[in-house]
Amino acid sequence: MSGGVDSSVAAGFLLEAGHEVVGATLKLWGGATDSGCCTVADVEDARRVAQVLGIDHHVFNYTEEFERHVVTPFVDEHLAGRSPNPCIECNRHIKFDLLFGRAERLGFDAVATGHHARVVTREGSHYLVRGADDQKDQSYVLGYLREEQLARLLLPIGHLRKAEVRREAERLGLRTWDKPDSQDVCFIRAAEGREGFLRQRAKLTSAAIVDATSGEVLGQGVGELMTVGQRRGVGSGRDGQRRYVTRVDLVGRRVEVGPLESIMVSTLGLEGASLTFARESLASGATVLVQCSAHGRAQPATLRHEGGWWLDLHAPARPVAPGQSIVLYRVDDPTVVEGAAIVAAS
Repeated sequence: MSGGVDSSVAAGFLLEAGHEVVGATLKLWGGATDSGCCTVADVEDARRVAQVLGIDHHVFNYTEEFERHVVTPFVDEHLAGRSPNPCIECNRHIKFDLLFGRAERLGFDAVATGHHARVVTREGSHYLVRGADDQKDQSYVLGYLREEQLARLLLPIGHLRKAEVRREAERLGLRTWDKPDSQDVCFIRAAEGREGFLRQRAKLTSAAIVDATSGEVLGQGVGELMTVGQRRGVGSGRDGQRRYVTRVDLVGRRVEVGPLESIMVSTLGLEGASLTFARESLASGATVLVQCSAHGRAQPATLRHEGGWWLDLHAPARPVAPGQSIVLYRVDDPTVVEGAAIVAAS
């Protein structure tokens, strides 16, 4: 129970369905935050919701593990010129690993969350499926879950749209019914941003922003904050066209930029993809849908195995930075096939 409306309603639904329910809030970040997640007020909201529902409520402290598995890799990936995804790492290592383990040791049959996604069972196998609300779907950040985890996971609100969740919270008399959704990375305050946070933990690199077409230096930037495909803070070339980051060279202290057409990619190289998610193997040549960000639009691609797994996109797309996570879906329905990370794009 994060203290938000989704997990509050999830607990209420399970209770109404006759389950024995215990609320668990995870204390993850020990520093200051203003994201609407992981704050003292959020813990209090979760406690008050549990009180209204008449269930026990516990707070589990995973601050050390969160620092090791989420925050430190977040910094390291930036310093390596890659694009981290802390929400996916938090789900992978904390919520669906450590919490699952603790639930099992305490004798619980399942773990439930308020994520907007669904778990379905087909012929004895468990599959992750998109949530009913396209605008709030969170299957992307759960795309790495294994079948044995899905078998013990309940997602009670995945069949509802967000407005319906809020109406149910109001019906249940929960104080979180109109609480705003949490935003951005929970351990970075809006006032400091990524740059302020990273400067507290590492020495950042000043890099020249160079137009790859003309060789002209357009300005200076912080190399570790630049991502392939980025347009914010890059400016325009002499031709008046906006420029986008095409390459980040931290060693050479150089960020190359170019027009939009120069950054479009047609092939993505995958890291960590076994393509056996939920007992479903896909051969080279299969067509899938690929989603490259939490709120991105899935697009068709063909799988290719050639010294590793590759995705040949059916239409050129904006680049996906190395380290960025992607999730593959079936073409004919909203079922997740695999989660992977990008190692190359061309």
